[in-house]
Amino acid sequence: MMGALIATFLTATVEWVEAYTIVLAVALSIGWPRALGAAGVALLFLAVLTTAGSLILTMIHDLAILQFVIGVFLTLFGVRWLGKAIARGAGLKKLHDEDAEFAGLRARADIHEARAAWWIAFNGMLLEGLEVWLIVVALGVQTHHTLAAGSAAIAALLVVCAAGALARKPLARVPENTIKFVVGSGILSFGTFWILASLGYDWPLGDAALPVLFAFYGLGGLGLIRLYSTKTLKLGTV
Repeated sequence: MMGALIATFLTATVEWVEAYTIVLAVALSIGWPRALGAAGVALLFLAVLTTAGSLILTMIHDLAILQFVIGVFLTLFGVRWLGKAIARGAGLKKLHDEDAEFAGLRARADIHEARAAWWIAFNGMLLEGLEVWLIVVALGVQTHHTLAAGSAAIAALLVVCAAGALARKPLARVPENTIKFVVGSGILSFGTFWILASLGYDWPLGDAALPVLFAFYGLGGLGLIRLYSTKTLKLGTV
């Protein structure tokens, strides 16, 4: 339960930070009321999606099928985030730069047109929030604590809003890659655990196998970062 809430909070924090950058860029062009209005509509849409997604999944009465479906979603999500974090940690891919993202948005011609800017803010919040929606629904339904998972996502949103109100600039100092590495390892652990459980595998340690899986993926990821970093350095010296 606690692990699922932490994973939800951290996932939401990263996504809300990226959404904040978009809303900030739009707000400086068309004003905060319109930018926040667009973000609010997107959040409302995400809330409806969360409710609908939770209801649909709870209609699956076969626990094995439910575990498998959720496990596959989480595994794909975890592989994506962990893979990106490893590539960035090893220097194979540039680190995500909120300042650069903000500058790119401000340079767009359409961001100074009211209707286009509104849609930029709406789409930005919606697209960043979809990954939060996935985690809230998947972890919430599987652990039977959808409300708690949703509350963790809202708490992350409030923290980012508070930080943004104080900084009044992109939150570039948030260690996004570290968070993605940790969350990727954790989500991948949940996904692996539930997929194998749905296929009839009886985990010897029960739920206590989750920290073991987390350590396995985390240490494996660090090993890959070290391996690829060494190869990158060797190639650079050739």
